[in-house]
Amino acid sequence: FSRPGAQVAAQYYNFLRLGFEGYRRVQQSCRDVATRLDGEIAKLGPFRLLTDGGELPVFACTLHEDIAGYSVFDVSAGLREGGWLVPAYTFPANRTDLAALRIVIRNGFSHDMSDMLLTDLTGLLARLAKQAQPARGSEAASFAHGAGSGPHPGPGPGSDQAPSAGRQPGRPNR
Repeated sequence: FSRPGAQVAAQYYNFLRLGFEGYRRVQQSCRDVATRLDGEIAKLGPFRLLTDGGELPVFACTLHEDIAGYSVFDVSAGLREGGWLVPAYTFPANRTDLAALRIVIRNGFSHDMSDMLLTDLTGLLARLAKQAQPARGSEAASFAHGAGSGPHPGPGPGSDQAPSAGRQPGRPNR
C-alpha cells in the first residue's frame, strides 16, 4: 500500500464499536442536518442548490445568475474569515463556467452548529451585497480538479484535499 492505513483501521474500529444500526444512526443524523441546512440556505435567496444532502450528507450550491456583486469565491473567503471551511471551486474542463460551494456535514456537526453557520452566512451576505463587483474569481478556488493541477493548499502543507465545512483548528467556537 502506498498510503498509511490508520484512517481505515479507525473507521473499521468505529464500525465494530457502533454496529450497523449505530453507524446508520450517525449517518442519518448527518443527513438530517444536511437536508435542513440545504433548505435554509436555499431560502436565503442568492443560492441555487445543485445537489441536496438527502442521500449523502453533502451538498453543493451556486449563486443565481442575477447575483453580480459577489462570487462563490467571495462567499467562501468571507466564511473562512469567520472560521468556517466551505470550499468554492469551478467544475472540470467541460463545465468551467460553473462555480460552486460545497458543504460536507461530518459527524458532530449539529443543528446548533448549522444555525451558527446560517447566522454567519446571513451577516456575510448583507456585507457582500454592498460590493459593486466580485473581489475574487476562480484563482481563489480552494479545490482543484484533475491530477495535472498539482498540490493545492488545503487542510495541511502540500495537501490536495479540500477542507470540509466546520471550524478551523485553533479558532474559538461560538
